[in-house]
Amino acid sequence: MKMLLPEMAARAGRLVCFCPPGMPVEGAARRGPFLLAAGFALSVLAQTLALGILPLGGLLLAPRAEHATLPYMAMLMGAAVATFPASFLLDSFGRRASFALGASHGIAGGLVLAWALHANAFLPFCLGAFWLGVAQGFGLFYRHEAAMGGGVMGRAMLVGAIFGSGALAGLLGPAIIGAGAFFATSSIFIPAACAAALVQVCVLALSMFWGPHETQGVAAPSRAYDLGEAFAPTIVAAAAWFGMSALMLASPSAILSCGIPAAGVAGFLAWHVVAMYAPGFGMGVLARFPGIKATALIGLALVIASRLLLGGASEAFGIALGLVVLAMGWSLATAASSLWLQQANPPRSILALHDLLLLLSALAGAFLAARL
Repeated sequence: MKMLLPEMAARAGRLVCFCPPGMPVEGAARRGPFLLAAGFALSVLAQTLALGILPLGGLLLAPRAEHATLPYMAMLMGAAVATFPASFLLDSFGRRASFALGASHGIAGGLVLAWALHANAFLPFCLGAFWLGVAQGFGLFYRHEAAMGGGVMGRAMLVGAIFGSGALAGLLGPAIIGAGAFFATSSIFIPAACAAALVQVCVLALSMFWGPHETQGVAAPSRAYDLGEAFAPTIVAAAAWFGMSALMLASPSAILSCGIPAAGVAGFLAWHVVAMYAPGFGMGVLARFPGIKATALIGLALVIASRLLLGGASEAFGIALGLVVLAMGWSLATAASSLWLQQANPPRSILALHDLLLLLSALAGAFLAARL
């Protein structure tokens, strides 16, 4: 009887170990990019619906005005909590179990959110937002999975396609929210929350197409990873996430003050999400010129510029323009920083730490917006 090689030995939590961890699954090379793009697109659609619900829902349900941002902060906290569990599950169980578990939390979160809106219950509303955030934390790994392996240009093209799929999915957000406003006379938010749960059902169904332990044959890093190499891209992306959260969360009340109805505000935020991912289509070109690092810094500069635009805007058009610039800056900084980080082929635990710091920065931005 032949002894198993070390890389073929069973690991804690692995249910079936007939193949070495990370061995390519038949058909994975063909379906992998499609499944990653589709899963990310559906996750972005659920995020679009949540962003159309949480800021305004918080304003309606919060017992005090300063608590209105708590649902959005709960979603960020849920995403932050999910980063390391998602990393562990992807390593130990593969993509099917990891992405399915994340989608299951999203289904529960959407349903709890809908019930809380019907019952005018603020704390359950925050709980539903937290569970939707857990699903978002798992969904963030779609972009990391796309960037693993291959050369710099190949990674840039694939990550760009993944981000671009999010923009296409975001186009459905305003239509769904608008349909909810047309058919629901009492509240536009309950149909949107139910739709977010249904979208996560689709993510759950999609995850079944992965192999039981499929990881797309990602090789382990060829050298010890220097944690210091994650410092620069993480700082750039964290600053962009901080600015995005602080400025975006303050926008709904500013739009309402311009006389735009609640359904219109949700549409503003949905188109904002589209602008968050559309620049991804150009990532393959931007990776060549001006380069990944320069692109990340340009994105951060756009986030700073959007602060000036939003600070001086007094009409809906000016606010919309500022939100688009903000979203584009966030997109460039996030996608380019992910590629920058991936140049050293880091383990998933480092990727989880990267995402955790981004989400904590966004949480700090939301806290600042609540105080101001």
